[in-house]
Amino acid sequence: MPRTALLVSTALLAAALPLSSAGAAGAAGDPPPVPVDRFEGEVPFASQPAEGIFTWGGDGDDPPALQLTARPDAPEGAKVLTGTYDISGYGGFTHDYAADAPAHDWSAHKGIRFWWDGQDNGKKIAFEIKDGGANGEASELWTTSFTDDFTGWKQIEIPFTDFQYRTDYQPVGGIDHVLGLTQMWGYALTLPVGVKGEFAMDDVELYGKADQSLRASVTADAAVRTVREGGTATVRLTVATTGSAPLDEPVTVAYETAATGTAEPGKDYTPVSGTLTFPAGTASGATRTVKVATLRDKSAETAETIPLKLTVTGAKAPAENPQIVIDAHGLPYLDAKLPVRKRVADLLSRMSLTEKAGQMTQAERGAVGEGADVTAYDLGSLLSGGGSTPTPNTPAAWAKMIDAFQLRAQATRLQIPLVYGVDAVHGHNNLAGATIMPHNIGIGATRDPQLAERTGAVTASEVRATGVPWDFAPCLCVSRDERWGRAYESFGEDPALVESMETIIQGLQGRADGRDLSHGDKVLATAKHFVGDGGTAYGSSTTGTYTIDQGVTKVTRQELEAVHLAPFRTAVDRGVGTVMPSYSSLDVLGDGQGPVKMHARADMINGVLKGRMGFDGFVISDWNAIDQLPGDYPAHVRTAVNAGVDMMMVPYSYKDFTATLVDEVKAGRVSGKRIDDAVARILTQKFRLGLFEHPYADTANASRIGSAAHRAVARQAAAESQVLLKNAHGVLPLRKNQKVYVAGSNADDLGNQTGGWTITWQGASGTHTQGTTILDAMRKDGDVTYSKDASAPTSGYDVGVVVVGETPYAEGVGDVGNGHDLQLSAADKAAVDTVCAAMKCAVLIVSGRPQLIGDRLGSVDALVASWLPGTEGDGVADVLYGKRPFTGQLPVTWPKSEAQLPINVGDASYDPQFPYGWGLTTLTKVPQGGAGTLKALAVAAGVAERAGADRAGRALVAKARLIVQQKAGQNITPALAKPFADADHLALTGRYGAAVQRLETAWKVVD
Repeated sequence: MPRTALLVSTALLAAALPLSSAGAAGAAGDPPPVPVDRFEGEVPFASQPAEGIFTWGGDGDDPPALQLTARPDAPEGAKVLTGTYDISGYGGFTHDYAADAPAHDWSAHKGIRFWWDGQDNGKKIAFEIKDGGANGEASELWTTSFTDDFTGWKQIEIPFTDFQYRTDYQPVGGIDHVLGLTQMWGYALTLPVGVKGEFAMDDVELYGKADQSLRASVTADAAVRTVREGGTATVRLTVATTGSAPLDEPVTVAYETAATGTAEPGKDYTPVSGTLTFPAGTASGATRTVKVATLRDKSAETAETIPLKLTVTGAKAPAENPQIVIDAHGLPYLDAKLPVRKRVADLLSRMSLTEKAGQMTQAERGAVGEGADVTAYDLGSLLSGGGSTPTPNTPAAWAKMIDAFQLRAQATRLQIPLVYGVDAVHGHNNLAGATIMPHNIGIGATRDPQLAERTGAVTASEVRATGVPWDFAPCLCVSRDERWGRAYESFGEDPALVESMETIIQGLQGRADGRDLSHGDKVLATAKHFVGDGGTAYGSSTTGTYTIDQGVTKVTRQELEAVHLAPFRTAVDRGVGTVMPSYSSLDVLGDGQGPVKMHARADMINGVLKGRMGFDGFVISDWNAIDQLPGDYPAHVRTAVNAGVDMMMVPYSYKDFTATLVDEVKAGRVSGKRIDDAVARILTQKFRLGLFEHPYADTANASRIGSAAHRAVARQAAAESQVLLKNAHGVLPLRKNQKVYVAGSNADDLGNQTGGWTITWQGASGTHTQGTTILDAMRKDGDVTYSKDASAPTSGYDVGVVVVGETPYAEGVGDVGNGHDLQLSAADKAAVDTVCAAMKCAVLIVSGRPQLIGDRLGSVDALVASWLPGTEGDGVADVLYGKRPFTGQLPVTWPKSEAQLPINVGDASYDPQFPYGWGLTTLTKVPQGGAGTLKALAVAAGVAERAGADRAGRALVAKARLIVQQKAGQNITPALAKPFADADHLALTGRYGAAVQRLETAWKVVD
């Protein structure tokens, strides 16, 4: 989806900036107009990388219909651009210059103008231009709007000085935040929403002569400058010009400290005023300084502000005047030697209701622009949603961006730092170049808790090194239906398996008592989604076209406790710092409530989580989740807060939320006690994170991001996650001297290999970060020929490897029935058929969930569930070529057909393609034995169980499992599958003796 399309700024569309109508010729000395679009056919309807005009929209109906139409009244030429639209979400069109050609230089001109055929509908149309970056889809967006409040043709002139930097979409954080005009990539129009309409447009051109006030700008080094009481604040002012040319004319900056701040002139600081001059000929980038001395007294105080008013002549002034802040000092909550509970109590006692409401609010960083609203609304938290990244998307840019937001928090009275959060669900997955781990489904397949902890530690180190102290992970859902688009976010279908993988919490946070949270390589973790998100019934979702995600989980009280609540009990015991409720509804049979959205279930959040389980962290809502609650907006707010949600993720509606929450408290519908509890929980974690002492990014570990050591952990995780489902004739491991024919859609696609939640929310096919594809890794180890569609000749090869599976998706977008199924694509099926008919073959399925392959299983010699292995394809090659043995086990049941779903370990009727826990090995020495051996193993396992010797118990069960698998081969009957799957569940719960006994039962039924 073109980037221009998303997140239209309602603030910018709310009011048109001043525009003029010009029919007269330009002023004397102006350069001639330069055409951008004449709409005579010189620019085609085409999309990137070619130059062209293309449409976009929120869904299939939103893009407008465009055509070039001959009109006798055309203002220029014979044709005009016409279009019709009926937009419910967002929609418009773009003219992008060719991405593979140089950008255009518009800097000689005053502005851009075009003819518009007015319909007099009173609607505002957003017009934006694209400046800098690699191409039109990776540029800064600068926007204004005009109002269609006239009839007939009118020429709209927009001086470049009227364009404002767009803060509601990428690249927020910006390339340089200067409308340089020397690298322009085109323009776009966003059409009105909610009405059917038509339009006509003609002759887009550049006009007029640029003046220095456009080409030069004065900026302050920071919007906020903090200083300790008694110190001197230095504000640096820099002049910059388009193209870095020297100034043609002098630029002057008059400055004065304004008495409108909270600091008192003469008592808290010495007032200053004066004028700085940048003479003609001054080089771009030159700086001048203004110094303000503060005065010391002996009293403890909250922070005080000193606005510095700037008046600029000859250049564009800073977007806002800088502000000097005298740091708070001498107050108990600032004393790091005091216990956290005392610091919290002191700080809470000083806070106003508005400040408390701000702490309970989390906004999307793209919504707050440069961050002034962090100060204005006392915001407690910001987040980056999936794909919400600075430009460039580098560790340094992340740290710089977050530090700038933290600086805004320092301008508040109490200087409470922000806690910034990201969805780092399999590594720091928003960051290009980060180490991307296998998704949780693959981690569950490793059955390796120590490795899970190490992956968490690597993730925490890379996340914290970019200035982010909070991770919305891990997902502790117990996935009970493979049709769910979030199935890969689960460690598996068995709560015992999920609990065993919760060592990842210690990898993220450190020790359970929180003492490690302030370290530069740890982050606050989030257990999500409380509770039952993995158990939603197919067809129960009411969210858009979703079929299962955000639906209804209908369970007995016993099922709820045993399956869905159990992992959260473990998380609380492990000291997890935050918990996120689910979008889904919970319907507990017999409780008389029916389906109730989890964000409204006080009985579960206040009663079970905080009460019975003793959770002492804070509860963060999911993205806009309160909007799904019944009633009006005040009802949404009070219901969620009273249910126990402490902080609301309200990405773009933070202003409404804070105002509404304050009103609800004043009206007595939310108690002050409840507010204090929520804020105390939030502040506690901020103190534990050490943010009051060190609010800014600690980048000491930045050099380790994507390092060889970190990638080695991801490589091991990828290798251990591979599950060998079938291996007839010992096809695997491959030998270096074999000629290998590789095919399939996922052999050489890093995006497919990493899946959703990678760089962007939904992920994308292709190469968008750094890593090694499975094909590239195989080429390091053997003699490999690649033909994606298997169209190359297949003769002369020893073995074929076909890598097939899914393309990326996230959340309900990936629900089966929402444009997805569990079948291989036609191209993948054809590749499997071609290769496996020509030679011995191994098929690898790269996917977030099982794929239905039973109809081809007979023709496939070896079958591997590769899951979504992340950036380190070397790990997959390691097991293919025998550097490591296959040791992975199925974390979910592999079904024979979609009609079987849901199918899970413990079901009364259980007839899968492959049972839960299945996983062949390529160990050099596979355990041998028969009934007698299994009986002896059962006795020994019972002894280990009673002695608490878990490692020995697990090893004995593993030996028995391999013996049974070796005898069974592919003869997997229901009589075998059920006890086999039960055994793995029993082993995970520490009942080793019973596990081997179930494997004995499985052994006996093998023909």
